[in-house]
Amino acid sequence: AGTVELRIPKLRKGSYFPGFLEPRRMAEKALTAVIQEAYVHGISTRSVDDLVQAMGMSGISKSQVSRLCVEIDDKVQTFLNRPLEGDWPYLWLDATYAKVRQAGRIVSVAVIIAVGVNSAGRREVLGMDIGPSEAETFWTEFLRKLARRGLRGVKLVISDAHEGLKAAIAKVLHATWQRCRVHLMRNLLAHAGRHGRGVASAFIATAFAQEDAEAAKAQWRKVADQLRPKLPKLAAFMDDAETDVLAYMDFPAAHRTKLHSTNPLERLNGEVKRRTDVVGIFPNEAAITRLVGAILLEQNDEWTVQRARYMTLETIAPLSDNAIVSLPAVAD
Repeated sequence: AGTVELRIPKLRKGSYFPGFLEPRRMAEKALTAVIQEAYVHGISTRSVDDLVQAMGMSGISKSQVSRLCVEIDDKVQTFLNRPLEGDWPYLWLDATYAKVRQAGRIVSVAVIIAVGVNSAGRREVLGMDIGPSEAETFWTEFLRKLARRGLRGVKLVISDAHEGLKAAIAKVLHATWQRCRVHLMRNLLAHAGRHGRGVASAFIATAFAQEDAEAAKAQWRKVADQLRPKLPKLAAFMDDAETDVLAYMDFPAAHRTKLHSTNPLERLNGEVKRRTDVVGIFPNEAAITRLVGAILLEQNDEWTVQRARYMTLETIAPLSDNAIVSLPAVAD
């Protein structure tokens, strides 16, 4: 046993790779396709040009790139438009930004991602979309697309305080909104001053340590009143944020560590950002969908084959609108 080194020749046109080796997974193929597309159309950045040369892809033709893009796009679109079956009690939404060329200009666009947990306790990527901003109309249309594909039974939506999102959730899903606790704490502590952040953070954390919603709300108000004399802006911020930051406390205790923030999406978003940063500036929005969609497809496949459920069936089943009804035992 040992390592076998294979030397792969570079050709002037096209490329050579042994048929018995799979050169890259779906996400790597998508990244390669996006880089090649930008290169062959002459709209890539210097760093991408250098990458193309290093990978030995400079001889590829536009038709070869087009075929590769179509192959990936078909798989990504099938995944992103698949029907959503059953109830989805929990929904996480987050956004990142990417740069794209539009009409000769370079603009920043929002890339939003939705992840849900179904009534079987399984986690899935539900969808993604691209838009010019995070306005209410954009969020509303995205959520309506998910609803048309079958999204239903949503009880709690967890997200950062994106503009217009809260209104879109109320309009389309009629669900409770949980404001990401991590991001809220950063905003709160900005009003505490450099020297007061440690004490304020410890005080506020006592509310999150309570066992039920009523106790958490009572402690939250108590802490706000204690901080009010010296930190009035922070206390006022706490008054306004109480309902949204403690919404998760009305749900099963076994789920709360996963419900209070968008942290469950952080690893996925990190991977998306890492890959999109390689491209830098996308040639078009279709290229963003190709790469991000492929990353999401791979992640979804990984979650599908995991043996352990993200949440146990016993704790999540009662949240379903179609809970299984147990029939009484038949007497002998």
